[in-house]
Amino acid sequence: MSSAMIQGELWGARAHDYASYLEQVSLPLYSAVLDAAQVVPGTEVLDVGCGAGLLALLASLRGATVAALDASTSLLEIARQRLPNADLRQGDLATLPFDDASFDAVTAVNSIFYAADMADALRELSRVVRPGGRVVITAWGPPERCEFLTSVMPAISPLMPPPPPGAAGGGPRALAAPGALAAALEQAGLRPLDEGEVACPFAFPSPEISWRANASAGPNQMAIRHSGEDAVRAAFAKVDSAHVRPDGSIHYENIFLWAAGKRP
Repeated sequence: MSSAMIQGELWGARAHDYASYLEQVSLPLYSAVLDAAQVVPGTEVLDVGCGAGLLALLASLRGATVAALDASTSLLEIARQRLPNADLRQGDLATLPFDDASFDAVTAVNSIFYAADMADALRELSRVVRPGGRVVITAWGPPERCEFLTSVMPAISPLMPPPPPGAAGGGPRALAAPGALAAALEQAGLRPLDEGEVACPFAFPSPEISWRANASAGPNQMAIRHSGEDAVRAAFAKVDSAHVRPDGSIHYENIFLWAAGKRP
C-alpha cells in the first residue's frame, strides 16, 4: 500500500471529528499562509494536503480560484460540501495530478513531512506553480516551544508501531531546525523569500472534545490500530489532565513555522 493510501485511511478514519474539532485549531496558521502566498481576488491557488478544505474555503472567501488535493476520500467528501465549485482531487503529494505551471500559489500546511519522499513532494509543488508564483510550506516549531509535542508525543510514542526498516526520519519535528523550511524550498528549485512563525494553541472546550479531536489525527489513529483505543485514550487523558484550565478546557501552547519561496 502506498504512503498516500496509508495516510488517507488514517486521517480519514474520523473525518467528521477532524473537520469539527481539530482542523480549526490551525486557523491562525492558515491566515498567515494565505498572506504569505499573497492570495487575493483572482489568485489561482492549489492547497496540497487540504484535509476537509478549511484553508481552501478561506482562500475562496478572499476571491481566489481554488483547487486542492488530499489522500483521504472521506475528508474530500466534506471539502466538496464546503466547496462545491472547486477542483478537488484525491492523490499523492509526490505525483500531483495537475499540469506544469498551473497555479499562482501553492500551499502545503503540515503535509509535506508525511510524504514518502519529502524532496519529491517539494519538487512537485515547484513544478505546478507558475514562474513568479509562490509556494508556502509549514511545519511544527521547535519542540521546546510546542507543548503538544513535548507532552503528548512521549506518552503516545510507546503505543505506536515500530517504523518500517529503512524508514527515513520525518514527522512533526522534521523541519523545526532554524532555516530548514527555507532550505527545503531552495533544494526544490525555489527562491526563498520570507519565513515566520505563528502561535497556534490547541484549545478544546472539554476533555471529551480534546479526545475526539486528537483521535482524528493520523498518527493517533496509527497508535489506536496498534495498541487499541482504550490505551491511547488513557494516555491522552493523563496528559490532558496536566493542561486543564479552571473552566475545564484543555489548552496546549504551540508555535508553527512557515516559509515562502518563489519559482524563478
